[in-house]
Amino acid sequence: MKIIAYGIRDDEKPYLDQWSKDQGIEVKAVSELLDEDTVSLAEGYDGAVVYQQKPYTASVLDKLASYGIKSLSLRNVGVDNVDADAIKRNGFTVTNVPAYSPEAIAELTVTQLMRLLRRTPVFDKKQAAGNLMWAPDIADELGHMTVGIVATGRIGRAAMRIYKGFGAKVIAYDVFHNPELEKEGIYVDSMDELYAKADVISLHAPATKENEHLLNDDAFSKMKDGVWILNPARGALIDTDALIRALDNGKVAGAALDVYEDEVGIFNTDFGSFDAIPDERLKNLMKRDNVLVTPHVAFYTRTAVKNMVQFALNNNKQLIETGTAENVVKF
Repeated sequence: MKIIAYGIRDDEKPYLDQWSKDQGIEVKAVSELLDEDTVSLAEGYDGAVVYQQKPYTASVLDKLASYGIKSLSLRNVGVDNVDADAIKRNGFTVTNVPAYSPEAIAELTVTQLMRLLRRTPVFDKKQAAGNLMWAPDIADELGHMTVGIVATGRIGRAAMRIYKGFGAKVIAYDVFHNPELEKEGIYVDSMDELYAKADVISLHAPATKENEHLLNDDAFSKMKDGVWILNPARGALIDTDALIRALDNGKVAGAALDVYEDEVGIFNTDFGSFDAIPDERLKNLMKRDNVLVTPHVAFYTRTAVKNMVQFALNNNKQLIETGTAENVVKF
């Protein structure tokens, strides 16, 4: 058995090597992403393990299939960048890693909220300038707030546990109700109801056509004045222009964004200086004291990276051996 793994970073390599040694299976680690220029490297292999933000195009998938590769294992959760028609046409079986570490995403989400509520970005700037005055940057307390969770999957539930630990009241909206949460009575009947009641809105939904620009001008208009917005999920969930308008007019008190709708080609890139970042809307957000932007790093912990690599390799091994695996994605 031979597996090729694309887009392997230096921080992933030790976990890949450990798995390869333990399993006695040859794994070729390629630092480049899977695309038209690198797909030919897969010839002669039985399966492919991949992780990337750029699309898995039909032409690339067709070429993989022509090499006899039908087992494709993603090291991440999302499959919105996979050409579903090409997957079905070529008879691929695709797996993902649906739960590499929900706690990693949840912990950063709440950490960023607490930084915003306690005004630490403002105090950092003041102290750097020699200003040790308190006023006017008085803080708010999470324990007195209502947090609206959008989507109650693994990550949403992990975040919920932390919010509850701070003493916050938690409400949630999801098309699919979790039976245990249903018993707790935390679900509201509509997004409009969540908008009206929540002091904090914490997004944990996938990127679907129905969810694109879920938070737009209309949605912001239905929220409480001074609402806090958290998005560690998918950039497409928020209309960036609408968010900027809501920040400008004070409807939104602040936001913590680990994702951005135009992040591909920008996040995980060193531009050398702030001015060189080629996105004016993103820089607009990054300049604000009440907005925290992180470059899609909520997942980026040692635990999560190890799980993403080794779970994906396990999935690929199972696919090659049996034609199926625990985390098969339906297209």
